[in-house]
Amino acid sequence: MPNTKSKQGTGRKTRSGTSNGRGKTKSSNGNGRSTAEQQNPKLEKFFEDSLKDMYWAEKQLMKALPKMKKAATTKELQDAIDDHTAQTEEQASKLEKVFEILGKKAQAKKCDGMEGLIAEGEKVIEETEEGSMTRDVGIIVSAQKVEHYEIAAYGSLVQLAVTMGQDEIAEILNDILQEEKETDELLTEIAESNINWEAELEGEGSDE
Repeated sequence: MPNTKSKQGTGRKTRSGTSNGRGKTKSSNGNGRSTAEQQNPKLEKFFEDSLKDMYWAEKQLMKALPKMKKAATTKELQDAIDDHTAQTEEQASKLEKVFEILGKKAQAKKCDGMEGLIAEGEKVIEETEEGSMTRDVGIIVSAQKVEHYEIAAYGSLVQLAVTMGQDEIAEILNDILQEEKETDELLTEIAESNINWEAELEGEGSDE
């Protein structure tokens, strides 16, 4: 994003201020302190902890997704999981960039929400028949629960970044958010195109 600079000696100030090259958005308030320096430290900590949660989540998904692919039956779903695995690796790298902009070391903090969703997905695989469309339905449902969690998390983080004047970070997080939305839409398309219907047909005659 282009940097907006205040003119020296004019007394004019911009809304977003200038970038110091590390993503810290600064603007003068008349006492020589930057906006970044005046931010609520409790809010900053919450923001950083939330980023650590999502960094942990992406790292764990990189381990969980290959297991989901192995359990999936249809090639269409397997390919979609493959693509999402590569995308998840890129998203983890984007979060590392966010930490770099903040001047912080990239750290993962256990995300209880994601841990529960991954465990639920593993349970679904255990409780469905291998090679069945019902299992593929379960995998898609589990994956979409993960996507919805990430959409909520990244959507909130984008808005917080904007509020804190971290426009570059907001842009990076918004890129991840849009990718999560696209993955969710793709999973819906795969489910509605054939997998849900084939799962329904698998049940015909089962009660005879």
